[in-house]
Amino acid sequence: MPAIELNGVTKRYGDVTALRDLDLEVKDGEIYGFLGPNGAGKSTTIDILLDFVRPTSGRAGVLGMDAQADSQAIRQRIGVLPEGFQVYKRLTARQHLEFAIQSKNADNEPEALLERVGIPDAIDRKAGGFSKGMQQRLALAIALVGEPDLLILDEPSTGLDPNGAREMRAIITEEADRGATVFFSSHILEQVEAVCDRVGILKAGELVAEDSIEALRAAADTSTTLTVTLDAATDAAVDAARDVPGVAEVSVDGDSLVVRADSGSKTDVLDAVEATGADVRDFSTEQASLDDVFAAYTEGVSA
Repeated sequence: MPAIELNGVTKRYGDVTALRDLDLEVKDGEIYGFLGPNGAGKSTTIDILLDFVRPTSGRAGVLGMDAQADSQAIRQRIGVLPEGFQVYKRLTARQHLEFAIQSKNADNEPEALLERVGIPDAIDRKAGGFSKGMQQRLALAIALVGEPDLLILDEPSTGLDPNGAREMRAIITEEADRGATVFFSSHILEQVEAVCDRVGILKAGELVAEDSIEALRAAADTSTTLTVTLDAATDAAVDAARDVPGVAEVSVDGDSLVVRADSGSKTDVLDAVEATGADVRDFSTEQASLDDVFAAYTEGVSA
């Protein structure tokens, strides 16, 4: 049973179509990264899953239940970290968590939750004095109440420093290891690449790509940078590398050739260079970043 399933979901706001016949399936137990430029429809998708807005047409399912008809039952089994989470300024962190624990009829200890997200000393401080990063950590602690079957995290690294972002990634991985499904939207692509099993890329309300990051790299036809260190970077070696099909650019850096080419051309480049009599002393490759892959699928949409 999928943890999340959207079938033909369309959402219109007047003349604006935010989602267009969207089909999406998130498998039980996976970490799924949901990407897209601003205005692509990511927040609308999450709002439909949480029954904050209703689709114009189509169906949304969460944990085998109808996202609209069964919204109350769904909320008992999910944890949500919304974008732009707002604290109750006069309440302490403990009071925030006690309310969430009571609402879910859970048995978590507030102290343990705050220890896990890295702010145990703030438990009896009023949240109105929290930094943005501390508010985000508190929001994550609330999302973890009740050991949810599904975590929906919208821009979970907002306001966090590098250490906080690393701790966030560790918690996401721990939750998946526990058996939870994690669905998160983020514009910080390094976060997505570090933890996700699969990625979906939304563009203008449509899912334009969905797969593992490695598979998306291959399908997007993004180039690989191959650096070949030689005994001497001769003109013959340069010309031989340039003549290989799939090579887009060759430059010289000391005794090294820097070759930008399709990922499948690496062996052909090495063979061609060696055929000139050059001695290949070392080589390394650098794959296209997730930023490059993202740009390849969303070109033409403002971010």
